[in-house]
Amino acid sequence: MQIKLHLFRYLIGITLDSKTYFIKKRHKPMNINKRLLFICIAIPLLVGAVSAALTSNSMEAFAQLDKPFFAPPAWLFPVAWTILYILMGISSYLILTSGASKADIEASIRLYAYQLAVNFLWSTFFFNFGWYLFSFFWLVLLWVLVLLMILRFKDIYKVAAYLNIPYILWLTFAGVLNLAIWILNWV
Repeated sequence: MQIKLHLFRYLIGITLDSKTYFIKKRHKPMNINKRLLFICIAIPLLVGAVSAALTSNSMEAFAQLDKPFFAPPAWLFPVAWTILYILMGISSYLILTSGASKADIEASIRLYAYQLAVNFLWSTFFFNFGWYLFSFFWLVLLWVLVLLMILRFKDIYKVAAYLNIPYILWLTFAGVLNLAIWILNWV
């Protein structure tokens, strides 16, 4: 129970005494800018929605592909991506409102935008063009960008970085799945 209380205090920004194992540098409890938070969440959700709309005609062809035994059911993908896009949006909001230097925030958000653009293009390469091997290497690029983003976010606000851990884990799984689909369907 004590650990949960400390974690809760840490997440909301209450400074803890020096005897705890938490980091001494603390952020002030934030006043939530609801408009900015909405925009930050809406941007990745919109990117995902446009990507899904552009690739929706290719889903029938995808359904015909040979897939590995560990391929999840089709309904899981939009659910997982919606959650990941919301987490990305929240993390970008935390960076924008972190109080870090303007240069650090701009560099971090630039990296965030790059990975979002690469994320958007992967769907087109994979679903519309059927470039499975190219898509795998594109996904590796995305994975590296997300890792760099997480490391950059960590220097500004650790919670923003931690919110992207599920994203990089999902990308790792997606990379294995992408490569397996290429192997199984390479003729």
